[in-house]
Parts: sequence; C-alpha cells; structure tokens
Amino acid sequence: MTGPAQTEERLAEVRFLTVAEVAALMRVSKMTVYRLVHGGELSAVRVGRSFRVPEHAVHTYLRGAFSQTA
Repeated sequence: MTGPAQTEERLAEVRFLTVAEVAALMRVSKMTVYRLVHGGELSAVRVGRSFRVPEHAVHTYLRGAFSQTA
C-alpha cells in the first residue's frame, strides 16, 4: 500500500527540530546550521521566516560526515 494515506502516516512520524536544537545536537553554532541548510547539505523545511530540520536529515548528514573523514 503506497498512497496518500501512507504518506501522511509517515509524515506524522517525522520529528522536526529547530535550528537551535540542531546546533545543540551537533555542538556547532546556529550559523553553521544555516550554512549547511543554505548550501543544500542539510535538508530543511521553511516555516514562515524560520527553518525546521527533519531529525532523520541530521542523522543522515552525520553518518555521511563520518564516512568522509574516516
């Protein structure tokens, strides 16, 4: 079953983080998070004048960062 109902169900499970929460989680400044978002390295959704980052996007970014440095 792959339809609008399943898509809505998956979206309901997504946890969105603020830029400040992402910065605290990654232990970087908020400006660094904004650079990652604007540079396309970190997925985000614009809500009004602020951004929300899906939690899974942060984990995906960090996994990729580990593999690039290792």
